[in-house]
Amino acid sequence: MLILISIILLPFISVIKIANAQEPEPDSAYAAVYDLQQSLLQSMRNGAQLGFSGRVEFLTPVVKRTHDIDLIIKTIIGATLWNTLNQEQHDSIIETFRQLSIVTYAGQFKQYDGEQFNFIEQRDLPREQKLVRSQLIQNNGDIVNFDYVLHHTDGKWMIINILFDGVSDLAIKRSEYRSIMQRDGFQSLIDMLQVKIAEAEHTE
Repeated sequence: MLILISIILLPFISVIKIANAQEPEPDSAYAAVYDLQQSLLQSMRNGAQLGFSGRVEFLTPVVKRTHDIDLIIKTIIGATLWNTLNQEQHDSIIETFRQLSIVTYAGQFKQYDGEQFNFIEQRDLPREQKLVRSQLIQNNGDIVNFDYVLHHTDGKWMIINILFDGVSDLAIKRSEYRSIMQRDGFQSLIDMLQVKIAEAEHTE
């Protein structure tokens, strides 16, 4: 009887171990990524009920606590150009970029169809940063690789770059944003970001 019980329970024990392996250690870099990803899944599951504005409201505190938007936009703009801006312009670009980040998530993660995030590994990077590697498993079996770079600030880990299938979001935006600012000026960059925000709001 004990052998039979063991055989019956073994598959369930294995499933529990696999599920527990996905749980992050408290205050780890993966905990911040896990927070973001589980929130995105919740946004997808409740997407239709929440609507776009509801998803924006739901995801706003999530992005604020998991992304170091200040450092991301400073890195994108670069120190040379950043130092040419005054405090009002700093505040304007940070807030506009934060809004764009939130509405982009709200526009893209709006409908659930069985998708799941799968944690692969967490590893150390130079300059006391961490890399968290994960995958988005779609219901048709397709896989999208999400690699997150995080740094530790104010007592917690925060995301400073995301790579989609190996392509750095930071690098793409750095090339685009700097080019606009150098060619057309700061206000043109703000205008472009606001156009992107408006486009995201019409993805329903």
